[in-house]
Amino acid sequence: MKKGYLLLESGQLFSGVRVGAPSSVMGELVFNTSMTGYQEIMTDPSYAGQIMTFCYPLIGNYGVNAKDNENAKIQMQGVLFSNLCELPSHYQSIKTVDQWLKQSDVPGLANIDTRAVVKAVRKSGTMKAIISDSPDFSLIDWSQPLDQDMVAKVSAKTMTTYEGKGPHVVLIDYGYKKSMLKALLDEGCKVTVVPYNTNSDAVAALHPDGVMLSNGPGDPIQLQPLFGEIKKIASAYPTLGICLGHQLIALAYGAKTGKLLFGHRGANHPVKELTTGKVWMTSQNHSYVVEKDSIDTEQFSISYLNVNDQSVEGLSHNDLPIETVQFHPEAHPGPDDTHPIFLNFMNMIKQNKGEVTHAVTY
Repeated sequence: MKKGYLLLESGQLFSGVRVGAPSSVMGELVFNTSMTGYQEIMTDPSYAGQIMTFCYPLIGNYGVNAKDNENAKIQMQGVLFSNLCELPSHYQSIKTVDQWLKQSDVPGLANIDTRAVVKAVRKSGTMKAIISDSPDFSLIDWSQPLDQDMVAKVSAKTMTTYEGKGPHVVLIDYGYKKSMLKALLDEGCKVTVVPYNTNSDAVAALHPDGVMLSNGPGDPIQLQPLFGEIKKIASAYPTLGICLGHQLIALAYGAKTGKLLFGHRGANHPVKELTTGKVWMTSQNHSYVVEKDSIDTEQFSISYLNVNDQSVEGLSHNDLPIETVQFHPEAHPGPDDTHPIFLNFMNMIKQNKGEVTHAVTY
């Protein structure tokens, strides 16, 4: 197999073997600690523009199947493996990860010292990195900016409606995962997926009962021109914001966001629900967080905090039916401890419509 290299902006060099597409790419270097669910991770649009390192050393063991994609294609810029299985064993497998990467035109490296890569990221933070055939740093222009317009690339270009007999939910697509749509459809909702830049008038014309703001890639401040419309939409309908959607709602209401050193990416992040004191295990994938001190407590209450670093994991509006979570209640991969957040959203919609409901319990 052909030799390949990972070059870090910090000056470190790692060697491995080329897998996937033969191209050279630059991206933001990140890592994920999940032990399963590599197919869902690789198709999560939130990884657009990033080179993702799998911490778990054995990837590809059960191959790639036709059902578990969270998006139609691999969205990440590149991917790093310690050991990539060439002979998967699973009755649903239709191809190997290497074959899938080649077909998707996404490059990768295997036989990489992923533990050392993760240590480098934990020490210096997320940084630019390059997958290349050459170990020569002199050939690289590190001043080259990374693409900041990733949401526009992964968002739907047209509106799509999925019929259902329940409440009508508009899902604003910043790079949504299929499991979010499925969670709404499983509750009987009619769902209309709309592009990320859909304005409040266009949403109103759909006459929704509720609105969901999805996950997505990149720095939320890049979407600042949309904050005014996001606030109008969230103020008008029962609203649930997830991951990037959580950050955008916070920003629209005047809060600030900051970047973590190396982010939260994995399927075992403990989050504390402040009203009950319960701790839930959650699936997460983000670099940016809402800054606690910037939240207007007259408008929002913090509903969840990260147990490990006390970062904000959720907000609840004090007067309006607006809830946000930084983690992924739809999981896939990961635990579904917090799936009842979707039930709470349904409850908010029913209460707003004046229907008789009962409190959702865990």
